[in-house]
Amino acid sequence: MHHALQALTDELRRLKTAGVKTVAVSEESISALRRVVAARAERAPSIPRATVPLAGAAAAPAAAPAKVAAAPKPYEPPAARSFAAKPAAPDEAAPRLPDAPVVTLPAGDKATRWAALHALVMNDPTCSQNVRPGKKVVLGVGSLDARIMFVGEAPGAEEEIQGEPFVGPAGQLLTKMIQAMGQKRSDVYIGNIMNWRPQMPTVDGREQVGNRPPTEREMIYCLPYLRAQIDVVNPELLVALGSTAAQGLLGFGSFKALGDIRGRWHEFAGKPLMVTYHPSYILRNQSNRSKRMIWEDLLKVMERAALAISEKQRAFFLDR
Repeated sequence: MHHALQALTDELRRLKTAGVKTVAVSEESISALRRVVAARAERAPSIPRATVPLAGAAAAPAAAPAKVAAAPKPYEPPAARSFAAKPAAPDEAAPRLPDAPVVTLPAGDKATRWAALHALVMNDPTCSQNVRPGKKVVLGVGSLDARIMFVGEAPGAEEEIQGEPFVGPAGQLLTKMIQAMGQKRSDVYIGNIMNWRPQMPTVDGREQVGNRPPTEREMIYCLPYLRAQIDVVNPELLVALGSTAAQGLLGFGSFKALGDIRGRWHEFAGKPLMVTYHPSYILRNQSNRSKRMIWEDLLKVMERAALAISEKQRAFFLDR
């Protein structure tokens, strides 16, 4: 349940970043959340209501005061904000970063050049400084001869522990999606724009809970390393997973909502780029309709890569 709630939180953050203001939630999901809240309430200690005054509200006096203070102004909600599909400004969520690195790889075969790139990333002082103690910098994994490369936004909790992208719940689902395409995880290349997990404030000694989208400045810093991976692997096609990854590849502010650009071919680093939803979208919404939207995008990837497509594959997740 912890993983499911974290995946839900992550996806709501992505939708908020993409400009989505409302989401449809099934009655089954609502019931499950109610059970979790009820179970936590039963475990929580009972606190007399009077001992916890509400913020902004005065406790009832024992006797009428000689002079009554003016009543506080009623709460006024902040003005509605427009959530454009753009990461937070650098000074809102992350420390200042130096200029993006200039990546120069030696001549040689793919394995030699990738090993040199790996050494550059692992020894990059900015990457190391932005990783919490005991956690790892993350570089892409997979076949260096892959025809298809999947690109996400940033490592999460499981990824910074293992040092590999897409190994958490969303990554496990991505592996199943790749298998549904008739491929193995080892046949493709999987990477992120970011080489570290974007940090959030934590209590000393406590693990970070949840994820935040990387800022524009953070992704600009790491993009040269992604471009170098594309240069080494030289895939035929790229697949951007989610709104934040698409923003990093297509340009910040280039679209308002992911639905406006998904399912169509774009270009990055001279490669055809397909944009689709992040796998965590399916973890939040298990409907066949949601699964079919992503699957239709992957069918287009399969067609462009000239992969065999059976009638059974073409019919995946169609409502019956």
